[in-house]
Amino acid sequence: MSKKDYYELLGVSKSASNDVIKKAYRKLALKHHPDRNQGDKAAEEKFKESTEAYEVLSDKTKRQRYDQFGHAGMHGGQDYHQYSNVNDIFENFGDIFGSIFGGGGGGFGQSHQRRKSGPTPQSGHDLAQEISITFKESFLGTKTDLGIYRFHSCASCGGNGCKGNSKPSSCSSCGGSGQRVQQQGFFSFAQPCSPCSGQGFTIDNPCHECRGQSRVQKHERLSVNIPAGIYDGAQLKLSNKGDAGIYGGHAGHLYLKVRVMNDKQFERRDNDLTMELTLTYPQLALGCQIEVPHPDGTRVPVKIPQGCQVGKEIIVPGRGFQILGRSSRGNFVIIAKCSIPAKLSTKTKTMLKEYAEALEAEKTNGGGFSGFFKKFLG
Repeated sequence: MSKKDYYELLGVSKSASNDVIKKAYRKLALKHHPDRNQGDKAAEEKFKESTEAYEVLSDKTKRQRYDQFGHAGMHGGQDYHQYSNVNDIFENFGDIFGSIFGGGGGGFGQSHQRRKSGPTPQSGHDLAQEISITFKESFLGTKTDLGIYRFHSCASCGGNGCKGNSKPSSCSSCGGSGQRVQQQGFFSFAQPCSPCSGQGFTIDNPCHECRGQSRVQKHERLSVNIPAGIYDGAQLKLSNKGDAGIYGGHAGHLYLKVRVMNDKQFERRDNDLTMELTLTYPQLALGCQIEVPHPDGTRVPVKIPQGCQVGKEIIVPGRGFQILGRSSRGNFVIIAKCSIPAKLSTKTKTMLKEYAEALEAEKTNGGGFSGFFKKFLG
C-alpha cells in the first residue's frame, strides 16, 4: 500500500510554516491520543500516521528531502508502523511530544520520570546535494570530487562532549528525567528542566573542541564514483556521509541528485544514444558508407542505404548507454537529415533544373532515373 502524503495527513499546505504544522499536529494528537480513544485501533493508527508526518515535516533537513524526493528519499527514516504498540513511539520519540505538549507527553499512563544514565545518542541528519556532470561523463562514468560541510564526531573527546577522562553527570534537579511533570485530566504535561535544559544530564567539564556538543562541523572533500549510464535526476546514496550522530548516535546519509548537462551533438532516449546526421541529397539518394563520432572517442562506421528518407533511423546495436544494474547496453541511433545549400553555383543550378525537368518527364513516362544520374554525376 502506498504511503499517504505527509501534508495531507496533517491537513496543511506545502508552504505551511513550522508553527502551522505544529498546531495541526497538536490538534490531531489531542483528537486521536490513545488515552482518549482506548481500544480504538483506527484512532491509534491515525495517531501513528500523524506522528510520522510531524517527525519529518518539523525537521528542516528531512522536510527539504521529502519535498524534493518524496517518500523514496526518506531512506533510513522512522516508520511508525513498525511498532507493535504506541508506547514504543513515546519511548523513541519523546522529544516530539515534549515540543508539542510543553516538554513531555506520555501515553497509556506512562511515567515521564525515566532516569537517564547519560546523554541519549541521536542520529545525525541526512544531507542532500546536487552535482552536475557532462553528457560524456554520464555515458562513460566518472569519478568526481565533492566539497561539503558536515558534522564530524569530535576527535578530542571521542564524541562524549567531556574534557579528558570526565563523564556527563545525571542532573540532580530532575533526577535525570529532563522534565518536571504536571497532571491535568487525561494528560500529563511536562516542562523541560531548566538546570539541564531538558537533557537529563550536565557536562561540568566540557571539551574545548566541541564545547560539549560531541561533534564539530568541518569542510570535507569526498570522492564520488558516478556509474556509466547514470541518467539526469538519478539519486546516489553515500551511506554514513551525512552529519555525524550526537553522543554516539548513527551518522546520517548523503543523497546526491545527479544533473546531466546537455550536449550539442548527442541526446539520450531511454537507454539509446541518438544523434542527427546531416547528409547531402546524393548521399541520401544513392546511399553511402560514412563514419560518425561517438562519445567514447571512436568513429563508428555507418551504412546509409540507397533511397534513405529524411528522418529514417539507422540503428547501431549495443553502442548506446550502459543499462544500470545490467551487462547490456542500449543502441546508437543515427537520424538522417538533409542539407540544403543556401547558395548555389551556376553549374549546380543548371544541373538541378535539368533534374527537375527529368522528374517531370519520368512522371509522364514512368521511366527510371539512371540516365539522368549518369549525366548529373558526370
